[in-house]
Amino acid sequence: MKHLLGQLRAEFRATAGGLPGTYWYLWTGTLVNRLGAFVVPFLTLYLTRERGFRVEEAGLVVSLHGTGGVLAGLVGGTLADRIGRRKTLVAGLWLGSAAMLSLGFAQATWHICVSAFMLGLLGDLYRPAVSAAIADVVKPADRTRAYGLLYWVVNVGFSIALPLAGLASRFGFLALFVADACTTFLYGLIVWWKVPETRPERAAPAADSTQRLPSLAPFRDAVFLAFALPILLTSIIFSQNNVTLPLDLTSRGMSLATFGTVLSVNGVLIVLLQPFAGRAIGRIRRATSLAWASGLTGLGFGMHALGASPGLAVLAVVIWTLGEIAQAPVASAVVADLAPPEQRGTYQGAYYMLWALSAGIAPTLGSWVMGHYGAYTLWGGCLAVGVFAAGWHLAVADARRHRMEALRRTRSDLSASLD
Repeated sequence: MKHLLGQLRAEFRATAGGLPGTYWYLWTGTLVNRLGAFVVPFLTLYLTRERGFRVEEAGLVVSLHGTGGVLAGLVGGTLADRIGRRKTLVAGLWLGSAAMLSLGFAQATWHICVSAFMLGLLGDLYRPAVSAAIADVVKPADRTRAYGLLYWVVNVGFSIALPLAGLASRFGFLALFVADACTTFLYGLIVWWKVPETRPERAAPAADSTQRLPSLAPFRDAVFLAFALPILLTSIIFSQNNVTLPLDLTSRGMSLATFGTVLSVNGVLIVLLQPFAGRAIGRIRRATSLAWASGLTGLGFGMHALGASPGLAVLAVVIWTLGEIAQAPVASAVVADLAPPEQRGTYQGAYYMLWALSAGIAPTLGSWVMGHYGAYTLWGGCLAVGVFAAGWHLAVADARRHRMEALRRTRSDLSASLD
């Protein structure tokens, strides 16, 4: 174990070298924020136990929170491009902190519903701005590993936050809301104190720009849409771990404690492997990495059809975690390259919206398939969709490659990674 930790520390130093100071302030703020990410994982329990909501009522509140998260991608990305990354970050983090407290102190049903929606909207407003700011300050050749390290620290913070939340809950659920709000507010302070504005000079607006919403620009980009569809499909598969996977495995005899241990393998692997994976992933074409990510995600979830034994479940989690590791940093770097400099926030917001959409679609779709056709059909469908998404990534790679070649003739801010 000591040798492994030494290797991990050495690899982290090698991976982290050369990244600018602004990036590290954003990285540190993200860690602080995720260390206090207490509320959302426990929101359903809070509503049913503390506020007396029925399960379906709690589900509606969680859906309202998810709807706010979908809108946060569009609004946050547009604001990051219009008013700047720094202002969007500070405003989003501080307003999100206020929304967290509002939900914690809410008593009336209408107040809880409004606060949950506002928490989803304001609490996630900062995400596109962070990704856009990283694209602004990190050299193109370093973006994949920069996004990889950010993804890594998110998982480190969340892995620590879950047991801390269990300890803090002994003081009551309100303590979770207050602690979460404090770490979010502290992230805003770090940005306000140390992070300068990174937004590049805006290009001259097009003649018809007044007739179009800037936030919809990615959805008029055929190359981005071709990239986005398999990402959405893969994220819908991955999001099955939140609802249908625990329902299925526990219905086949796995205890909740065992399921928690099995699922924890996901976070442990990301923490241990992500620093090592960055340079390896950088050596292969991005379309190939994304195809492997979709295929491994589909295969891993498909394997859950084979049984509910702990050993088999752990193997399945290992496989779909490898898919997650392969996709996360590469996809963000692709979005950064596809986006015009003046629309980086908008494009990153559209990418974040894909994950927010999947979080809303996956539970309903997965539960419907499992309820009507059974778990074997659900997991077999995940395998089929994963293979389809992998093939789609490879099929659209040429179009993105041609786009990148054309952009490199006029722009110097693109990575040298091959698609």
